[in-house]
Amino acid sequence: MTTLFQPLALRGLTLPNRIAVSPMCQYQATGGLANDWHLVHLGGLAQGGSGLVLTEAAAVLPEGRISPEDLGLWNMAQAEALAPIVHFIKSQGAVPGIQLAHAGRKASTFAPWRGSGSVPAAAGGWTPVAPSSLPFDAGWAVPTALDEEGIITVINAFMDAARRAVAAGFQVIEVHAAHGYLLHQFLSPLSNQRSDAYGGSFENRTRLVREVVGALRNILPEELPLFVRISATDWAEGGWNLDESVLLAKELKALGADLVDCSSGGLVPHQKIILGPGYQVPFAARIRAEAEVPTGAVGLITEPQQAEQILAEGSADLVLLARELLRDPRWPLRAAQVLGADIPWPASYARGAKGPVPLRQGL
Repeated sequence: MTTLFQPLALRGLTLPNRIAVSPMCQYQATGGLANDWHLVHLGGLAQGGSGLVLTEAAAVLPEGRISPEDLGLWNMAQAEALAPIVHFIKSQGAVPGIQLAHAGRKASTFAPWRGSGSVPAAAGGWTPVAPSSLPFDAGWAVPTALDEEGIITVINAFMDAARRAVAAGFQVIEVHAAHGYLLHQFLSPLSNQRSDAYGGSFENRTRLVREVVGALRNILPEELPLFVRISATDWAEGGWNLDESVLLAKELKALGADLVDCSSGGLVPHQKIILGPGYQVPFAARIRAEAEVPTGAVGLITEPQQAEQILAEGSADLVLLARELLRDPRWPLRAAQVLGADIPWPASYARGAKGPVPLRQGL
């Protein structure tokens, strides 16, 4: 058995393999409600053999949506709309997970194909909130700085959304503290210029993330794993960096986080990312080694042999694929053939398992 197709046990849950669907915004919801698009999109990925299927970021508050078309989990109607999708994912042998998020100053923006920047109020937009009144970029809405009451509201919203996620049947909860969204904004001195208990020192800037993770671990069933996605570096001078990510990961582990999902960037428009195949894998490797916590690797992982090597060499415990799964939703089934692993196909598709099915190279 290849490492890629070995089960992964986390708390009381076992993933059937080590391939996860990375959260990918679809911009197809109305009022935060999942619909047929989400069922077909996520259901198809479950049919394709991924062990863990994570939803796109689901906003814990209406004002926490990245765009007006984002998924939400701030009420039970949204949980009820997700429940049939969860049921179908499980029926395909995959584990359903959900990413809980608040976009902060990057909220109320257009879906990518509709434009860029902030959506005006006349078009359904709203004033975002943030650690400090600093817009993401020129021409973007100036956010309102959260006061102490607002911070408490955010923490409670994450807790309430996690309860709804459990009620809907999700088995993995991921806290989104990456890509320049609210929790990441508190972490980085480039977006957090507060002088209270939530700004300044490393301890203060990490306080909100720690409070959210600690609160969720306290209310989640003991057997359900809790993930945290972080941006390991801002790729910008004076910003959040890998050394701080290692320190934070140690604290997250102590709070009961079960896996750190290691991404990067997204906080500032002037970031300078050095792209290449598996370019974020070294972040996962260092955090795994020094914080002694399971990690997920994500970013330009496209080939089965590449994914296998990441796991076999101990750089990560899980690989998360995004765009490659948009190109080929059945990538895991094809990867199993390439690596010589024997995994079941959906019964109705079993005839397609016979014969060589080469993967495209270099995509």
